[in-house]
Amino acid sequence: MSTTSDRFPRHMGKATLHALGTGDGWAGDSRGHSAFVYQLGGRTLLVDCGEPVSSRLRAAGIAPDDLDGILLTHLHCDHVGGFFMLMQGFWLEKRTRDLTVHMPAEGLEPVRRMLDAAFIFRELMPAELDFAPLTANEPLQIGPVKITPHPTTHLETLRENFQEKYPQGFEAFSFILETEDTRIAHSGDIGGAADLEPLLAQPLDLFCCELAHVEPTELFGLLAGKPIGHVCFTHLSRQHRENLEALKAQAAEALGEMAVTFLEDDQLVEC
Repeated sequence: MSTTSDRFPRHMGKATLHALGTGDGWAGDSRGHSAFVYQLGGRTLLVDCGEPVSSRLRAAGIAPDDLDGILLTHLHCDHVGGFFMLMQGFWLEKRTRDLTVHMPAEGLEPVRRMLDAAFIFRELMPAELDFAPLTANEPLQIGPVKITPHPTTHLETLRENFQEKYPQGFEAFSFILETEDTRIAHSGDIGGAADLEPLLAQPLDLFCCELAHVEPTELFGLLAGKPIGHVCFTHLSRQHRENLEALKAQAAEALGEMAVTFLEDDQLVEC
């Protein structure tokens, strides 16, 4: 495994992760919000659309027609806040390839209505733009890449407190992305370390894991000794960022020889 900040390559190793935005949910931070580009199996996939995803994609040399699919882990604004500008860019730059956006089912109609309200009508798009619901544990296929959504408990407290008034799904997902020779996990936002267990059931080449909603000691203990080629931590809370060197030392002690990266914006990881 290695890391670099060069522009997004078209052919490197088995897979690449380009961290476009690694921030937590707070506005005004120097980091962009959650957006990650994975390239594996000859496909380029965007996971989450935190702002300013459009400019970060352009800076990385990724054109609208380069994306083969978009996956949204959940509908918090730090994960979808750049989505509508991205869609406007697809319209203005005349994306020519059909595209499916996979997201929690509760977002399908509101997102479509917001695009209409923003005058980004279906008829203006040169290519077909489809929206498909994610279903827990039900794989979907994008070319040779199999993607399995796993539910997380990230929104459970909100569900308990507000579902009676706001009867929606409160869905949040993590993902396994795999080809014949590569297996990658992306945690999305979690409610606790137990949410990660389905991702760790088999060896991983790469694991992109959030570190805002779980205690580092518990997380590092869970990961210790697991067959993971490289673990990349993202979504660090501001408290963790302020004590980053101590956190790195804690991870090194707990995880031993495991390759570990604390992601920064525009960082590239390959496996």
